[in-house]
Amino acid sequence: MGRVRFLTAGESHGPALAATIEGIPAGLPLAEEAIAADLARRQRGYGRGARSTSIEQDRAEILAGVRHGLTLGSPILLLIRNRDWVNWTRVMQVEPLTDEGAAELAGMADAGEKKAAPITHLRAGHADLAGAIKYGFSDVRNVLERASARETAARVAAGAVARALLAQLGIDVWSFTAEVGGVAADPANATRSREEAEASPLRCPDAGAEERMIARIDEARAAGDTAGGVFQLAATGLPIGLGSHVHWDRRLDAALAGAVMSVPIVKGVEFGLGFEQTRRLGSAVMDVIEGRDAAGEWARRTNNAGGLEGGISNGQPIVIRGAVKPISTLPRPLPSADLVTGQAVEKGHYERSDICVVPAAGVVAEAMVCLTLADFLLDKFGGDSLAETVDNVTRYRERAAKGAAPSPLAGPGAAPGRTPRPGGAAPAESE
Repeated sequence: MGRVRFLTAGESHGPALAATIEGIPAGLPLAEEAIAADLARRQRGYGRGARSTSIEQDRAEILAGVRHGLTLGSPILLLIRNRDWVNWTRVMQVEPLTDEGAAELAGMADAGEKKAAPITHLRAGHADLAGAIKYGFSDVRNVLERASARETAARVAAGAVARALLAQLGIDVWSFTAEVGGVAADPANATRSREEAEASPLRCPDAGAEERMIARIDEARAAGDTAGGVFQLAATGLPIGLGSHVHWDRRLDAALAGAVMSVPIVKGVEFGLGFEQTRRLGSAVMDVIEGRDAAGEWARRTNNAGGLEGGISNGQPIVIRGAVKPISTLPRPLPSADLVTGQAVEKGHYERSDICVVPAAGVVAEAMVCLTLADFLLDKFGGDSLAETVDNVTRYRERAAKGAAPSPLAGPGAAPGRTPRPGGAAPAESE
């Protein structure tokens, strides 16, 4: 990332999670309540486990970068305390273990507290084996505590800051659940409003499909299994021109794809029609440009490209679909192997698990998209203060609504559509 950068820190069962966001202009109104709203959305959803629904009640404290409700232009520090930390203080303590502490942990393990024992039974689908080998660990807890999706709470908090900035520029980002376990929402039946969908168990605009999705989650739960699905996300209100075609690392589509794929459970990303484009002929895929309307906005017949052409936003909604794999931690663990001995074991490690997290994955993807769009917006429009950024965007939109300026190569009185010559000389009639 360039202008807007963020880092998260913290372990799943450690004292807290933290996020630092740099590059947000000064003067942006920011309150903890706005961040709390997105954190709550991340925790909801049918199929979530006990930690998300009852143990943790996430709230981010703003510890730096804000004064009297307005950002200062300096790094913003957010802290989310883990309520479950009180049950893991010895297991996850920062200080070196004394002989007494080690004996206490061993006693806890002997008494049947699994969390006190080193984890060596690997879990398929997780970072357990790869992470342990990469960093030289003999206890997989050193990997899973950071690889845990719990880290995404800090991302959502950071994303809420970026969302506040985008809102000041008339840009909105929202996702909904499009599919769970092979049961897909039907756009023709998506009659719920955004508010109604948000209040529903799976954040789905198709009530009938949601009922069948819930039944599929119940089937997975009864079988000791998990269910994946698809979320769909749209970013609206974006100006034409974010990103660039001139270098691979300045393409907005590539950055957005990487941001969404960074959500641990996401295994595929599509823009607009996505892979469906490969099954159609070109004439049925391209978004016909119909010209500019009275407001100066460019109109299209369709949005199959998902709002992106040549790595640049084209003024239409950016539409992204994310494929969410079934959760890797199964209530009925699969056979596995032991990290230390390398021998097969009857089943992998299990602590607790959700059954389905598609709605939550959509919220995390929203956060990553908000952060990416904020970065590209500020890269193009700059501004050390919110007022400066808003002014820059406003003037750009006004210029764009007036149309492209004449080519400097076109001399006075040059006819439209005729090729100019260097110096402005009109082409000969024979040309």
